[in-house]
Amino acid sequence: MTKILFVCHGNICRSPMAEFMLKDLVKKRGMERDFLISSSATSAEEIGNPVHPGTASRLAREGISTAGKYAVQLKRTDYDRYDYFLGMDQWNVRNMKRILGGDPENKVHLLLDFTGRPGEEIADPWYTGDFERTYADILEGCTGFLRQLEGQGT
Repeated sequence: MTKILFVCHGNICRSPMAEFMLKDLVKKRGMERDFLISSSATSAEEIGNPVHPGTASRLAREGISTAGKYAVQLKRTDYDRYDYFLGMDQWNVRNMKRILGGDPENKVHLLLDFTGRPGEEIADPWYTGDFERTYADILEGCTGFLRQLEGQGT
């Protein structure tokens, strides 16, 4: 089983969007038993809050529900629980490594590193208001990530 944790600043916009998009992609492939997929925040600002209405609305248009998801914070103990930590921007990556106590097994990556745009960041729609662009970037990242895993025989 491949265990993936998506991470962003507050766990209400980008990381839950990625969590539920990847869950949908693997379900459509009949592979949901092969994955554990979740998301968390590097900050404590939104802990306990539901998914941002912009994210929930954009996913609902694709028939994807975020019901029951509330923001949680990344913990150091998560490092042993997950195979991949996929951040949305460099600030997320720096904070993940700080919280996790480093990354000795090279588990921490930017989501867009699995696309033709490695090193690029996914803009935070909390600030931009552009949930469409965020959706497109996350879909590209999740598709590329899944393609790479499938190429590895996962």
